Amino acid sequence: MSQFIDPYHPDPNPLLIVISGPSGVGKDVVLKRMKERGYPFHFVVTTTDRPRRAEEVQGVDYFFVSTQEFERMTQDDELLEHATVYGQHKGIARAQVKEALVSNRDVMMRLDVQGAATIGNMAPEAVLIFLSCESEEALAARLMARATETDETVRGRLAVAWQEMKRLPEFDYLVINHTDRLNQTVDTIAAIIATEKCRVRQRKITL
Repeated sequence: MSQFIDPYHPDPNPLLIVISGPSGVGKDVVLKRMKERGYPFHFVVTTTDRPRRAEEVQGVDYFFVSTQEFERMTQDDELLEHATVYGQHKGIARAQVKEALVSNRDVMMRLDVQGAATIGNMAPEAVLIFLSCESEEALAARLMARATETDETVRGRLAVAWQEMKRLPEFDYLVINHTDRLNQTVDTIAAIIATEKCRVRQRKITL
C-alpha cells in the first residue's frame, strides 16, 4: 500500500527496482555501469547453478552453487524468487533483499521476464523496468557477440524474446538500451528512480 510523503520532511521509502528483459539486451552491462558510477543501491546478487564463465567472479556476478544446494535453498524457502531458465536454475536470496530494505537502502535486481512477473505479484509496489534493444537485429548481434551461442541457440533465444515482449504491459517503464549508448541507458534509469523518489504517494514494499 502506498503512503503520502511529508512535504516538509521528505524521507522517501526504499525502492525495489527490477531490471528485466530478454536475454542479450544488456542487463548485466547496465548494472555494471551503475555500480561503476557509485549509485548507492544494494545490487542483488543472483544465485545460480550454471557453470561459472572465465571472467565471472563468485559473489560479484553470481553466487554459484551446485544443483543440490540450489534445490535445498528452494525447499527451505530461502529464495524470494526462483526459476529455470534455459535449463539453468536462478534465484534471489530472500534475506539479502529484506536486510537491505530494512536498512533503508534501495534494492536493484536483474531478473528474466518470468522472474520479474513473480516479484511483481509478490510485491506490487516494486518498480519494474523492461530493458529492450533497438531492434531484433541488434539483439541477435549481441547474442552472437557472446561467442557462447550457436546459430540454433540464438534462434531459440530470439523466439523466447518475442514472447517476452508481449508481457511489456506488466511493467512500469520501457528503456531502450541502444547499441553504443550505455551511458544514456543508465541516465534514463537513474531519472526513473529520481522521479519515483518524488512521488507524493510513495511506494511501500512489503515482502
